[in-house]
Amino acid sequence: MKPNFDLSLVLNRIEDAIRPYPKAALFDLFERGFNSVFEQLIACIISIRTLDETTIPVSLRLFAVARTPDQLLKLAPAELATLLYGTQYPEQKAYTMLGIARRAVDEFNGQIPADFETLISFKGVGPKCANLTLGVATGQAAISVDIHVHRVTNRWGLVRTRQPEETLKALEEKVPVEQWIDINRLLMPFGKHICTGPLPHCPTCPVLEWCEQVGVR
Repeated sequence: MKPNFDLSLVLNRIEDAIRPYPKAALFDLFERGFNSVFEQLIACIISIRTLDETTIPVSLRLFAVARTPDQLLKLAPAELATLLYGTQYPEQKAYTMLGIARRAVDEFNGQIPADFETLISFKGVGPKCANLTLGVATGQAAISVDIHVHRVTNRWGLVRTRQPEETLKALEEKVPVEQWIDINRLLMPFGKHICTGPLPHCPTCPVLEWCEQVGVR
């Protein structure tokens, strides 16, 4: 990390730079009114290994039919998988969602608690989806690390990690709690459109002066 690295200034610059680009999928869906813990968790399941350009329309198609655990449980697995067409592994995700809905009804009266340990206790839900769900749906301080967050923060030199799980722990130690939600909200579109994988747009990057350009050739 460069000696003059200022995360607040970096994030402010990035917020201005990404305005022309679409918001990250779960934040987009939240603004459309799909803001319950259940809806955000289901949307996050849809997003796994799936581009936002697909995640949003698939989520909207599903939510037009089922927005609550009770409504989801009225769908047969094959019917739900059909609604998830376009996402990766629709059949597997259908069974994961039905399992979440069943536990939501049986154990939590249809209202999933906004609690990290509860969310990761659901089969198929990892720390990334749990944190993203809590951060978006409830505003709880949580860092969600996807491939973009992992790549960008390592490229900056802010962290030096090999796996997203390591990045999550490192960022929790380095980033002030009040900025945790912004990490995914801002760095996902930044990493997708500006600080891209093989060909980052370094010459026009708004935060180049703070970046170590680790791994950039």
